[in-house]
Amino acid sequence: MSDLNTVFSADGLLARNIPDYRPRTQQLEMAQAIAQAIESQEVLVTEAGTGTGKTYAYLVPALLSGGKVILSTGTKTLQDQLFQRDIPTVRAALKIPVTIALLKGRANYICHYHLERTLNSDHIHFASRTEVKYLNLIERYAGTSSHGDKSGLDKVPEQAAIWQHVTSTRENCLGSDCPHYRQCFVMEARKRALSADIVVVNHHLFFADVMLRDEGLSELLPACNTVIFDEAHQLPEVASLFFGESVSTGQIQVLVRDTDTEALLEAKDFAPLFDATAAVGKAVLDLHLTITEKHTRMSSASAARYPGFSEARQVLQEKLVLLAGLLETQAVRSQGLQNCWLRAQTLLNRIRQWHEQSESREFICWVETYSQSLQFNTTPLSVAETFSKQLDASARAWIFTSATLSVKKDFSHYNRMMGLFEAKTANWDSPFDFPNQALLYVPSQLPDPNTPHYTESIVQAVLPVIKASQGRAFILCTSLRNMQQIHELLQVAFQREQLEFPLLLQGQEARSALLNQFRQLGNAVLVGSQSFWEGIDVKGNALSLVIIDRLPFASPDDPVLSARIEKFTREGRNAFMEYQLPHAIISLKQGAGRLIRDEKDRGVLMICDPRLVSKPYGKQIWQSLPPMKRTRDPDEVLRFLENVDQ
Repeated sequence: MSDLNTVFSADGLLARNIPDYRPRTQQLEMAQAIAQAIESQEVLVTEAGTGTGKTYAYLVPALLSGGKVILSTGTKTLQDQLFQRDIPTVRAALKIPVTIALLKGRANYICHYHLERTLNSDHIHFASRTEVKYLNLIERYAGTSSHGDKSGLDKVPEQAAIWQHVTSTRENCLGSDCPHYRQCFVMEARKRALSADIVVVNHHLFFADVMLRDEGLSELLPACNTVIFDEAHQLPEVASLFFGESVSTGQIQVLVRDTDTEALLEAKDFAPLFDATAAVGKAVLDLHLTITEKHTRMSSASAARYPGFSEARQVLQEKLVLLAGLLETQAVRSQGLQNCWLRAQTLLNRIRQWHEQSESREFICWVETYSQSLQFNTTPLSVAETFSKQLDASARAWIFTSATLSVKKDFSHYNRMMGLFEAKTANWDSPFDFPNQALLYVPSQLPDPNTPHYTESIVQAVLPVIKASQGRAFILCTSLRNMQQIHELLQVAFQREQLEFPLLLQGQEARSALLNQFRQLGNAVLVGSQSFWEGIDVKGNALSLVIIDRLPFASPDDPVLSARIEKFTREGRNAFMEYQLPHAIISLKQGAGRLIRDEKDRGVLMICDPRLVSKPYGKQIWQSLPPMKRTRDPDEVLRFLENVDQ
């Protein structure tokens, strides 16, 4: 690999070809460490503070390595940014002819078969005329697009219901039996990925493929020399999701819908099939009605305490057995009916396994309820062993990078969770001048977060600080409930005190639209929850204050956390110090990272949780944050904010 100094220096290739590029010692050192890991086929875990320029630090050695690289990011938005902007920029600067491909999950690509069926069906009832308009737009787009990626059609919202009718799932894809197989957008995307030097995927896709061998990566991995995970702090949660199993009543309802559609076309004369789908549909509804609380998570034991839940689950299983048996007799009539039969068996087996594993010590069985569906989940207690097997499967470099992986520069919590027992680790601090650019403020006089009226106390404490910062604030909440409550109280307070700062709330619009609005207004206050804790970049004066309502400890009532705490306790270990606290620190670092995004930014990080000062573990938390000056004096905060624009 060529000398990286000639790339990253003040007069190097990046500086000569990229406007506003500034050399950073941390970036060069990180690139050198990654180049070494790629060359030696090592496992490397790296943390790089905000402003290091970690994207270029891994892209340059990856592009210069000459091998095949899979680059996995946290979100599809980051995927698009890397594919459309960052990689082409670095490739042009380095003047090397590497080929790149973007690969997403099949639900992101229009399916010609399902689009045609939807256009010709008399049995699909659309919720509104808008859905019909969207369908016509999708039809035109499918006829002209070279890739069929739904992100290229911005006139149809990503969450529009019509997409489920015109995309395929792993279960209802006909594969090589599809009449449109030669024009399939998913297959074309896979072919491009197979021949490319750099393939950009996201974590969900990577793990879906590793576990399900479904999305085309299983063919890519053997030929791959390097895997790079950006936003690697998200991996433990994503891995837990895919190393387990889940089945939702929504999937069963889609099976019922698809079976009815196929039966109307190919088995109209077989009435028992329609009776069976109606019975499954009713059983799904009856099961959903047994748990009245929505948007909640509970263990299998808690769910079983709801009157009628266990009986309703058993009835659903029995009705699925009947449906699967009837589908087997009709499967010879069409590929679609055979597909429905196989799906019915898969869904039935997952529900059975969920019930059978509910006593297991290796898995956590739990239920999540939504407004329209209910999901059975089986999550492994630990992903370490399963993931470490992936690392050992063949010789290649594995690079993990994020701004938040360590606790006081100690990576043991992360490495233990992911099974990275032999990994090398490296840490680079942010090049920003945090002691002068930022102030950490923990107000005094606030009660313990578990006391009544804590939220009202927060709003009283933040009002003078919001006034001093002239709006320009993010309020990051640890739950949707807190978010709604704080937003409502602020509305009242702003009216009472005649404050004219625009007040934005997560969910009012899509995240990107809210962010654009926030930037353009220049004096807004945005109240958000999980969506705004990470992956948000607001540079300049539009954001001068980040307020965090409380330390982000996960609820001990959560069934997955509760089971993992129990495991630590059984092993005679301290679950709080070894698991809950490190987890909270990494989350807090993500939220705090929204404040200073540029060397000219200045602002206040206000953490409204007295435990940061009053508890022995508080020191470990603030020592893991960037080295800001700390204060409890409100007057010092107001003076600092007065000088933010100077």
